[in-house]
Amino acid sequence: MSHSPRTEDHDQPSPTDVDPEDLLSIGQISERTGVARSALHFYESQGLLTAHRTAGNQRRYPRHLIRRITLISVGRNLGIPLADIRAALESVPMDHRPSEADWQRASNEWRRVLERRRQAIEELETRLTGCIGCGCLSMDACQLANPRDQLSHAGSGAQGLHSPI
Repeated sequence: MSHSPRTEDHDQPSPTDVDPEDLLSIGQISERTGVARSALHFYESQGLLTAHRTAGNQRRYPRHLIRRITLISVGRNLGIPLADIRAALESVPMDHRPSEADWQRASNEWRRVLERRRQAIEELETRLTGCIGCGCLSMDACQLANPRDQLSHAGSGAQGLHSPI
């Protein structure tokens, strides 16, 4: 018995907009992308993915989301926060197959995200080089080694160890 998919909210496309042959179960998507079902559920809860629901409340993902899921996975493997991944994919529609222009906009945003990360890594490298070259190893003076030192007012060194027991 075949059920037509239904939508969970009004932002999703109507079931008649999607060819049932282009809808994949969560197991099929998981197998195709290598992403765990629990991760797919999480990405959906975070607005990174959308799924149609069958009359039996089973998720069905449009086939075109495979590329999006793969990019999310790649971003996570690179340590990119989900907020940055969401920003990069914001212009890519989920309700229909993205166009080349949609993917180009996403690519440009990925470049901006990666450029910001590259700059942060270069800044950290510069600070580390200065810190290592300095040789002070001072927890009192080095904000790189101990940026939130709550005992700095008590002096340098392991202040917690000098407390009477």
